[in-house]
Amino acid sequence: MSAPPADLTYRNPVLDADWSDPDVIRVGDDFYLTASSFGRAPGLPLLHSRDLVNWTLVGHALQHLEPEGEFAVPRHDRGVWAPSLRHHDDRFWIFWGDPDQGIFQVNAPEIRGPWSRPHLVKAGKGLIDPCPLWDEETGEAYLVHAWAMSRSGIKNRLTGHRMHPQGTELLDEGKVIVDADRIPGWFTLEGPKLYRHDGWFWILAPAGGVETGWQGAFRSRDFFGPYEEKVVLEQRDTDVNGPHQGGWVRTPSGEDWFLHFQQRGAYGRVVHLQPMRWERAAEPSGAGEGGSGSGGGGGWPVIGDDGAPVAGHCRPDLPAQPAAAPATDDDFPGGRHGRQWQWTANPRDGWATQHSADGLRLTCVRTADAHDLRKLPNVLTQRLPGTPCTVEVELRLDSEEPGARAGLAVLGDAYAWIGLQRGADGTAHLVHRFAETVAERERDAGHPRLAPGGRARLRIEAGPQARCRFSYDTGDGFRPSGQVFAAAPWRWVGALLGLTALAPTGQGHAGTATFTRFRISPA
Repeated sequence: MSAPPADLTYRNPVLDADWSDPDVIRVGDDFYLTASSFGRAPGLPLLHSRDLVNWTLVGHALQHLEPEGEFAVPRHDRGVWAPSLRHHDDRFWIFWGDPDQGIFQVNAPEIRGPWSRPHLVKAGKGLIDPCPLWDEETGEAYLVHAWAMSRSGIKNRLTGHRMHPQGTELLDEGKVIVDADRIPGWFTLEGPKLYRHDGWFWILAPAGGVETGWQGAFRSRDFFGPYEEKVVLEQRDTDVNGPHQGGWVRTPSGEDWFLHFQQRGAYGRVVHLQPMRWERAAEPSGAGEGGSGSGGGGGWPVIGDDGAPVAGHCRPDLPAQPAAAPATDDDFPGGRHGRQWQWTANPRDGWATQHSADGLRLTCVRTADAHDLRKLPNVLTQRLPGTPCTVEVELRLDSEEPGARAGLAVLGDAYAWIGLQRGADGTAHLVHRFAETVAERERDAGHPRLAPGGRARLRIEAGPQARCRFSYDTGDGFRPSGQVFAAAPWRWVGALLGLTALAPTGQGHAGTATFTRFRISPA
């Protein structure tokens, strides 16, 4: 049989950047997706699609992380972990776990808002990956969550609760409904997504770790168990490592699909789309920790190519849509940045100035941490694309403050940046600096050079394995600078592209820097 035409197929990943821990729903003819945002603000990104392949970023559900003081500085491994997105009672709901505070939710009448302020559903350490279910058959509401070992001393378990139908509180102390320590070979069970299907309660949950794990399915006739389990997606002989943690969605025509992530080092967790179907089973499989007491009946989900991830597939049976992807380029009209940008902590007034022309005018924020970009809250970031690309931006350093600097960075546990710095004699210098993972401060990656007029075009060429080459143009064409830099992820977070402006500590306003024509193009 001949292959289908290319325009009838898609290739994975469908979101080739760090959209970590995705969850997806359908409302009418529209599909919506959210993802983890950890300590960046705004948080809880909201993506929209009509075909499950082409996605656009339409906003964020969380403008500031709370308590605001806790996230006044970067917290890359905290904040919003593994959210669940649902639509119930004509409202959109997002639940997430903050490993240091507890389970939160926000809700809104429309996907673009207005979204409520975060409501703490249950306080506690290590409560992560919550997912609600409103059972239309009984009117009951439930919630399941996992545990963070680092905060609670508990892992590899899922706990279930009855929940108030308005999503405001949990109605009991909870019960362990899946203890994966009792399932041979299972470890690090987390990220549960809760569904009702064919008379069963279903929990789709990953195990085995983000780089090496698999996707499991659990089912029971009763929410509180006992549950039986089955592995429904694993790497096998593909190059898609650790394929797991995502959401199931059904199209209007009845097709089933599963979106999940793959951990790809500095690129973070990219999103794959897998075909899914329900298999009819004559007898229930594996006893699991709940034994076979949950009874026979409906079959198990079959994801991908009989349980292995597909690199590509026929597109979902949905109306054709124009090619689309979350925005990257920005002209910063009126000094405003696009929704693809996030600060590395809760933003403060005065970091960016609106004006009548194009260009992002950033204040050179005075800081004692000018030697280490990883400590700065005022870095404006977006995701590093998962394929080779060229990143360019134009910079004008307007500040006359000695030591003031601004530039374009690749930011992670190690980082490098290129930009302009004002010298003690008032001249502007092109500088290129980097910091290793274990280093407490940055050092020069190239020799400083004069930058006439305080202007420069800056470029990063990100090649395979996120190996980055830096170059600059101060008026006589692009010239290379420094050695190749291998981008590094944060803990849980892929490498970020960043724009920053800063100045040494002192008195008074330190001036500004203006960025224009930010572009990302395929290499």
